[in-house]
Amino acid sequence: MTDFRTFPAWLAVVFAAVFALAAVAFTGCADPQAAAQQASDSTSAPAPVPDSLKQATFAGGCFWCTEAAFQKTEGVTRAVSGYSGGTAPDPTYEQVAAGQTDYAEAVQVTYDPDEVGYAGLLDAYWRHMDPTDADGQFADRGSQYRPVIFYHNQRQKRLARQSKQQLAESGKFDEPIVVKIQPMDRFYAAKTYHQDYFKKHPTEYERYYEASGRGPFVREHWGGKKTSSGAAPGNEPRGVLHGASAGGGAATQARTAAKTAPPWADFEKPSDEKLRAMLSGMAYRVTQKNGTEPRGYSDFLDNKRAGIYVDVVSGEPLYSSKHKFDSGTGWPSFYKPIDDKYIVKKEDRSLGMVRTEVRSKIADSHLGHVFAWNGTPQVPTGKRHCINGAALEFIPADELESRGYGMYADAFK
Repeated sequence: MTDFRTFPAWLAVVFAAVFALAAVAFTGCADPQAAAQQASDSTSAPAPVPDSLKQATFAGGCFWCTEAAFQKTEGVTRAVSGYSGGTAPDPTYEQVAAGQTDYAEAVQVTYDPDEVGYAGLLDAYWRHMDPTDADGQFADRGSQYRPVIFYHNQRQKRLARQSKQQLAESGKFDEPIVVKIQPMDRFYAAKTYHQDYFKKHPTEYERYYEASGRGPFVREHWGGKKTSSGAAPGNEPRGVLHGASAGGGAATQARTAAKTAPPWADFEKPSDEKLRAMLSGMAYRVTQKNGTEPRGYSDFLDNKRAGIYVDVVSGEPLYSSKHKFDSGTGWPSFYKPIDDKYIVKKEDRSLGMVRTEVRSKIADSHLGHVFAWNGTPQVPTGKRHCINGAALEFIPADELESRGYGMYADAFK
């Protein structure tokens, strides 16, 4: 036997290098795909979950709607909106929504298999989308809204295929079931603004759910009546809760709300198509096209309730009922904003005059104009913020905590 101890030092180094390379060759690091997966996992994988919980990932068009469907499913402990099915690192909402990537809007679901099985999640998935449309979902068109079931393991793959086949054979739809079933690779969570959208902006969500065509489609094919939660009573998949988020009712909702970032945190402006669907025609014209609602148009003129007024697009806080006054002009009037940092003033030379326009800081929504005021009633600032009611959403004082505006609640106690 050769005594390696007698080899020259340089030859020993060579042998050491050879053995090191051989060791790598016989491990998973030699697999480029595995190495790429490990690299991507370090940045895009969701946080670890307890062994008792499982994960599943679905794309069903707008992730606001897909997330809402799973949040209302019993046994689901968490549903996160994000992007999957692509290859580029760190995609942004703007890139995905514009179709500049190969990602699809998706939702990653964490669930308790003792309360709901993967088959139950598939039931929930089919009942909130159009499985015959491969080119998008309802008003949202393009590959970024394509429907996909991303399986995490072979069992999920098998159950997904079985479920798809059963739906095809059921005769529920005249057209072929075209939803793709493909392996889960990477998932990037969207920013805070897009998480729990249906909870933070229930009015806008309901409007979008209906105007996009999803609500009417779901009721037509699965029955039930229109509800504020977007569900069809009496026809939900196993475990769907009426009007409650998954995971334990009011107590869980309260804990979740306490931990939720402000509704306007990390706001990313929705695409123009989504804005058209989620906003009323007047709200879209005012906020996006610098329009002005007719005199006396807004219901907020006579609103005497305590609370705050927020941007109808982003939810950022703008004005308080404590600073609202009846100017008799026909538009909601405030003598100051809640916080100047959420208001941008610009010179406006349209209509042959010079005025000071008021816009929201984060969403850049057109709100109205600010004028000098020396009329009745007198106000401390001598200013009148003349605001289009269509640009606002009202949050009552008794809902500030639950809606994520608890930092303003003390002002009404």
